[in-house]
Amino acid sequence: MPNEAQYSQIITHIFRAHYKRGDEQVVFDREEIVDAARKLGLPRPKNVGDVVYSFRFRKAFPEAITKTAPEGREWILRKIGASRYRFVLAARWSVVPDPNRTIIKVPDATPGVIVKYALNDEQALLARLRYNRLVDLFSGITCYSLQSHLRTSVAGMGGVETDEMYVGIDRQGVQYVLPVQAKGGRDKLSVVQIEQDVALCSEKFPGLVCRPIAAQFMRDGGIAMFEFESIDEQITIREERHYRLVAPDQLSAEELAKYRQARPD
Repeated sequence: MPNEAQYSQIITHIFRAHYKRGDEQVVFDREEIVDAARKLGLPRPKNVGDVVYSFRFRKAFPEAITKTAPEGREWILRKIGASRYRFVLAARWSVVPDPNRTIIKVPDATPGVIVKYALNDEQALLARLRYNRLVDLFSGITCYSLQSHLRTSVAGMGGVETDEMYVGIDRQGVQYVLPVQAKGGRDKLSVVQIEQDVALCSEKFPGLVCRPIAAQFMRDGGIAMFEFESIDEQITIREERHYRLVAPDQLSAEELAKYRQARPD
């Protein structure tokens, strides 16, 4: 049986075992994943943690779970400690690139050998962000990659992971920390990832200004970038811009003139 179908049956079984009509939170332990597979007559998942990870960050919940959410709300899955998780009813949240945004062309500085050997969309996107200084361009400050695939633990959440962590400084000397989540064309950004990034910055970098960022490949090959902020414990989009990496000769004099005219004072 494909993992996708197996995972859906397991997570549905766990949810139904705890959920009562009107509940806004449903708590369960990691060990219940193996127990659910046994009760359903399914093989034990090769990677038990991937069952939860897939629904937190990659795929939608089965209809048996989503249909219990009231209109305008959705279930999300948060980690609340070592091997412990909680379904939570939250306001519906979706990040999709706005098709009406202006495309900003940037001369592509990605080394050809990197383009050739990048193993997946996420790696390719992170490399393009790094070599083309897109985090600097988007944020308007000077940024430096601190660490890729940062894995650590946060109080009340347990283990968390960020695709890449940048630190930056502006012309006034203010210092920033910028956690970056990178998504390929089919992957969807989860509000849980941004919540974790905010919590990580608060705990590990309390003296720096946190500016959570996400980047996503678009279908036309462009790169959409988002900056988020937390207002009244709700994650909202603060800024969105779209970039396209092009060969230098694909930037016309007219386009450069237009960019100069749009330059802020």
